[in-house]
Amino acid sequence: MEVLIQNEQETIRIDDDSIKQKTEKILSDLSREESELSILFVSDKKIQKLNKEYRGIDRPTDVLSFSMEEGEGGGVNPWLLGDVIISLETAVRQAEEKGHSLEKEVLILLVHGILHLLGYDHENSPEYAEVMEKKEKEILKDII
Repeated sequence: MEVLIQNEQETIRIDDDSIKQKTEKILSDLSREESELSILFVSDKKIQKLNKEYRGIDRPTDVLSFSMEEGEGGGVNPWLLGDVIISLETAVRQAEEKGHSLEKEVLILLVHGILHLLGYDHENSPEYAEVMEKKEKEILKDII
């Protein structure tokens, strides 16, 4: 299992070691011990640019997922899951709104992003949303 973390923003501190350890637990819980995952922490400005470029939505979002199973060359290596990109600025705001820590919010977003990489999709129907939410809760109770 390989978890790569890169923090491209400089204003918000996050404990990369803790996030990496908990991400490894998430992947283990999902029976993806052999997988490789990249996590990128960015600013609202950067995630807005990516959101506009790839989804046509010109505003910041909290998390984006880019699966290695999709697009040209997709599925070449089933162990390469893809990238989860998280805006730490948005995560800070959401953590404050919900009254919990930044790390907890980042883990919530991370689980959500990883499930998208594995094919879960809450946008297709209420039934899929329910399945994804149940799986998120199941994983989060084990790491938070």
